[in-house]
Formats: sequence, structure tokens, C-alpha cells
Amino acid sequence: MRVLILDLDTLRPDHLGCYGYHRNTSPNIDRIAGEGVRFDSYFCPDAPCLPSRTALLTGRFGIHTGVVNHGGSNADPHREGPDRGFKQRLQQDSLWGTFRRAGLKTVSVSPFGERHSAWQWYAGLNEIYNTGKSGNESAEEITPVALDWIERNGASDDWVLHVNYWDPHTLYRAPSEFGNPFENEPLPEWLTEEAIAEHRKMVGPHTAREVMMYHSKANPNYPRQPGEITDMASLRQMIDGYDCGIAYMDSHIGQLFAALEKQGVMDDLAVIITADHGENQGELGIYGEHATADQTTCRVPMIVRWPGMQSGHVDDGLHYNLDLLPTLAELLGVDASDRWDGSSYAAALKDAADCGRKYLVLSQCAHVCQRSVRFGPWLWMRTYHDGFHLFPDEMLYNIATDPHETTDEASARAGVCAEAARIYNRWHGEMMATSERQVDPLWEVIAEGGPLHAKGSLKRYCERLEATDRGWAVPELKARHPREFA
Repeated sequence: MRVLILDLDTLRPDHLGCYGYHRNTSPNIDRIAGEGVRFDSYFCPDAPCLPSRTALLTGRFGIHTGVVNHGGSNADPHREGPDRGFKQRLQQDSLWGTFRRAGLKTVSVSPFGERHSAWQWYAGLNEIYNTGKSGNESAEEITPVALDWIERNGASDDWVLHVNYWDPHTLYRAPSEFGNPFENEPLPEWLTEEAIAEHRKMVGPHTAREVMMYHSKANPNYPRQPGEITDMASLRQMIDGYDCGIAYMDSHIGQLFAALEKQGVMDDLAVIITADHGENQGELGIYGEHATADQTTCRVPMIVRWPGMQSGHVDDGLHYNLDLLPTLAELLGVDASDRWDGSSYAAALKDAADCGRKYLVLSQCAHVCQRSVRFGPWLWMRTYHDGFHLFPDEMLYNIATDPHETTDEASARAGVCAEAARIYNRWHGEMMATSERQVDPLWEVIAEGGPLHAKGSLKRYCERLEATDRGWAVPELKARHPREFA
């Protein structure tokens, strides 16, 4: 058994050809999608990077592991405590430990552990290749490491190789010699001049006038990404920069496939292609960031080509990334852990069976503190800390008719909001009842002063708002976040 996992940072599925994108960004990824199962409604339960990959690794929600933030007490998993044995349980019931229990050698080419000091990422890995730039590397720095391993080991049996690319992550970094294959192709239709004008009135980090988080200074070392969105030309620079990152990465994925074909193992290789989170490109007025618990941030691609399983199938059931662990356990014939929160969707791969969930609860506590419920056509969002965006406490979007979240229907659909709140409260009760600590980490984040990326920046940001004709927002920001001015 051989498995290749392509872990593609910050990749929103609707910018891939196999998910219906109008640009040819991903021919190599699309090929695998046509030979396997494409999951259309697949989500990280906790965003962004560190919480999402912790859920993937552990098969558990952030509300159980404690990892929901990028800093503070909730950037590290809870300790096992007095019941810890000679080894952590994570050694056995992690993603890598599950492959090990099935007899596979586990290998990772990734800087992720170093990026967030997420040393738990290494639990169960046999070989670790840290590409060394904490997620700031481009594909040409990752691919040679993976190709070298494939050349030395690809023809052997019983391995899983995890390769982590970062090119779609800000700052967009495809080298200049790659050019721009999309310069004459249309932009997403919903992003109009009128939409840009409305977005420029908004406040908050990574909005149209502060693409670089709290300022608009472009980085000359990354010319594919503008410092602010002023017009359609700068919008094109932004969208093309992101799409070039995807296309450049896809070309390197093609190199891996060619090397595996040369080794004679590509045809019977299991391939899993996914991401940690998506990337807002105008949704909720946010550009080049993954800072909310919305559809665009939390929806990720999942493509599985497994020998002997379904080919060319599309599954539209609701799934979390933490469902992968029990799925792999079933496929590999090893016991599932009693600590996992995931639910196996192996039947979707074997028999095209519908085994999706009735609803999902999504969380974000690194930039804002939000919990959302995704059910039916609806996305209901509850905000506890707005990350300086002035979001209302409650938002509601019909994803079926409004996939880019342009029209908040909360005030017009009180009944739908009430149903979402009931679903959320039931989920929250179940999570607390099955939590070792019975403490919600979202409230720990707020008690420690808020999300990491929204701490200590408001005073200076208010000065910028006053200087950029948005001083109207300052009194409300001060009222909502008095501790930032204490």
C-alpha cells in the first residue's frame, strides 16, 4: 500500500477546475479528481491553519483539544494529565499513528510544525523533512525534497508521503518567470466596481483598504499582491496572484506525478488532495485572508483516489476534515479510537453511499471569535469577538443562492436563525458533556484578551481609520473593545 497526501495550504476549492472554476488553474489536480471521489461539501471544523491541522491530526474538534487560536493558552493541545502513559495516546491515535498501525512508513515534507511550534504534528512520523522557512517557501523549494525521497523510496512498498505546499497562501509568491497565464481571462463575475466601492467603506484587517492586515503598503518582494483594492486593476492583481499561486503549485504536483509514474507506482497509488482552509477574496469584504468562520474560509477541497474504490464520483454530503481519520481506519483495517470526534465516510468511497452529516459547526478564534452552523442551504454565524470588523452578533446567508455571502438574511428569517441556534446549543452541550476539562476554549481566548491577530492593534488602527475618512467607526470600535484602550 502506498499513499500520497497533498496538503495544499489556503486552497479554496472553487478556484480549481474540477470544482467548476472557469480558469485552468489545476490540470494535475483535476486529473486525480476525475479518477477518484470529489467531496463538494468538505470543511475544516476549526480555522485557520493551526486549529485545522490539529483537527486533521487528532480527529477531534478544537473545543476538545483546546487548539483554536494562533497564540495564548489555546495554541497548544491540552495535556493528557495523570492518565498519561509511557507514551502519549496521540502517538497511536493520530493521523500518522493510524498509518503506522496499518504497517505503513510515515514521511512528511512540510515546515508546518516549525511555523506554529506545533510539535504535536510529528506524533507518529518516521521521517520529517522540514523545508525550513516556516511556510514562506515556494514550490521550487519543496518539490526537490519530495522528488529526492520518491527517487530513493518510491518503488518500495507500504509508505505514506505527505507533501505540504504553500503557494496559494499570502503573500502570493509564484516567481516572476512563471508569468501570468490568466491576464486576459475574466474575473469572478460577482466582484464588480460597485462591490469594490462598498468594500472600501468597510473596516477591519484584510479589508479592501488594508489588504496587508492593518495597512496598505505593498511588499515589493511580492509584486503579485496589492496593498489595497482600489479598482478593477488591483482586483485583477489580487485574483491573478492567487490563481497563479495555485497554477504554479499544480505544475509542481505534476512533477511529483511524473516521478511516481517513472517509478511505476502511480497507477496503484492512493492519492488524497486537501487543504487546511480556504481564502476569502472579497467575501465579507475580506481579501487574501482566512479570518472568519464562514463558508469560504472553512470549505476545503477533498479528493480521494483509492485503488479499487469509486472513480469519477462526486459526493455532496457534509463532512469535516476530522472525519478522515475514522475513514482511513476503516479502509486500512485498524481499530478506530474512542477519542475521535470524526465519522467514517468510507462507504462513500466504496459504494458511493450518502453518509454526510445533517449539519456542521464551524469555529474561528485566531482572528475573530465566531461559531457557525452549516445546514441545508444556510450558513448561520454567531460573532463573540468581531476582530475589529464590526460584524453584527448574528448573520445568515443562503449559500445555495448567495455563495459569496453578499446578503445577510438574519433580520428577515428569524425562524431559520432560531433553528440554527437550537442546533448550535445542542452541539455545544454534547461537546461540553464529552470534554475532559468541560471548558470552552473560545471563552478562554476572550478572557485572555481576544484572538491573537486582534490583540494590541486597535489604537493604531483607529488612527488610520481617522486618517482615511472612516472615523465614523472609531466610537463603535472603542465601545466594543474597551480593553484595547485601557
